[in-house]
Amino acid sequence: MKKILITGCSSGFGFSSAKYFAEKGHHVYATMRNINGKNAAPAAELKDFANSKGVKLEVLEMDVTSDDSVKSAVDQIPVVDVLINNAGLGFGGALEAFSSAQCLDQLDLNIVGTLRAAKAVLPGMRSRNSGLIIQVSSIAGRGAFPGFGVYHASKWGLEGLSEAMRYELAPLGIDVVIVEPGPFSTNFFGNIVPATDDDIATAYKHVGEFFEGFGKQVEGMFEDPNAPTDPMIVVKIFEDLINSPAGSRPLRTIAGLDFGFQALNDAVEPLRKASLESMGLAGCDGPAA
Repeated sequence: MKKILITGCSSGFGFSSAKYFAEKGHHVYATMRNINGKNAAPAAELKDFANSKGVKLEVLEMDVTSDDSVKSAVDQIPVVDVLINNAGLGFGGALEAFSSAQCLDQLDLNIVGTLRAAKAVLPGMRSRNSGLIIQVSSIAGRGAFPGFGVYHASKWGLEGLSEAMRYELAPLGIDVVIVEPGPFSTNFFGNIVPATDDDIATAYKHVGEFFEGFGKQVEGMFEDPNAPTDPMIVVKIFEDLINSPAGSRPLRTIAGLDFGFQALNDAVEPLRKASLESMGLAGCDGPAA
């Protein structure tokens, strides 16, 4: 039984993971912001689920964009064996139409937010010489499309941050892995934050057309029962990573529709390992078995 802290549990992968892992016998700490406001309904649903099933599932307030909020939540948790850094949001639209403040908000949430959560649990993990951090990135962290530039910046940044964390933490017995979902039926597109400057956005009609067309294409995939868009696919990948022994977990795992990026990961992986070897860091690619 693991003690699992999950961020971003108001919907999507976080909500599904919290229920699933609690039913599997783990002690789950499901966190989200505004549990007494905007997210009161999902928070109540998770609490009711815990009571009805008799499982260990606690709902805690946590806003990953706030140092104080993250610390307050983690201070209530005696031990964290696994951190699933799932909280995030996407900003969509032509790059020029975004304000600098919006860009900073996107980076703060999707990059710095994961570091805040990691920093809060790492002292305990270091003291025990064990732990697992699962960073939820995206295939948008491996490629780029028009209309997603700000989001890409956050996920590409998360990839670099996470890879460096893996090398730094492996000698301390802590594993860091990246999960890269494609589109899933989690209302990601319904929650996208648009750019603020409508006048500039009109100059990028082609970007808007691609964005709209891509959204419709993805929605069509959600209606295909044979398409890999069930969020539980990602939850099961989390489970496989948690159950895998130290020293055997891959750095990157793509989930669902990959739009060809699995081939990119396959091509880059031997180059990554060769680079580590050349720098004398081969032993830092995950903790020893």
